[in-house]
Amino acid sequence: MRNLKIIHPPNRAINQLIEAIKINDTHVLKELYQNNYRKIEILVLKNSGTIDHAKDIYQDAFLAVWQNIKQNKFQPQNETALNGYLYTIAKNKWMDFLRSKEYKKTVVTSKLNNFSIKDTHLDLKDDDILKENRLQNVMQAFKDLGLPCRSLLMKFYFEKKSMNTIAEELQLDAASTRNKKYRCMQKLRKLALKEH
Repeated sequence: MRNLKIIHPPNRAINQLIEAIKINDTHVLKELYQNNYRKIEILVLKNSGTIDHAKDIYQDAFLAVWQNIKQNKFQPQNETALNGYLYTIAKNKWMDFLRSKEYKKTVVTSKLNNFSIKDTHLDLKDDDILKENRLQNVMQAFKDLGLPCRSLLMKFYFEKKSMNTIAEELQLDAASTRNKKYRCMQKLRKLALKEH
């Protein structure tokens, strides 16, 4: 019983964090978003990407983590585990992108084995993605997307359906569905940036 009392306070803190994420607490979501973006930007820039790539990949990863928590698919033991989870999803999404046909022509596959990031705290000016209203803009932009895009992104990120399943539902081929998803993410990004 004494052991349970020792580990209870950290569990309570992480439970409060998870509950805050589930109810879309803007302050908590914004803090999580801002605290983790820079690491992903460094990762992408060091591995053949651009700032625009980093923003797209991070938004994809953040939405995936946010929805996984809301659906009880991920229960972190502490905040560090949550940060690590977000980083891992973003890293995997970037590796998938580098392996894609779209990028294969310009990237040597061996580069994928050199993923690294140093945990250095850089005193750089905040990128526009870290501005106060950035997360709110992304959330609002998602609401403002047309129904076809919102539906497609919900199926992929929130319902975790495969692109093939979504393609069947939309009566499209897989390539067209992937292109549509890409265009929807671009539209989401443009809508979010317009709010600045």
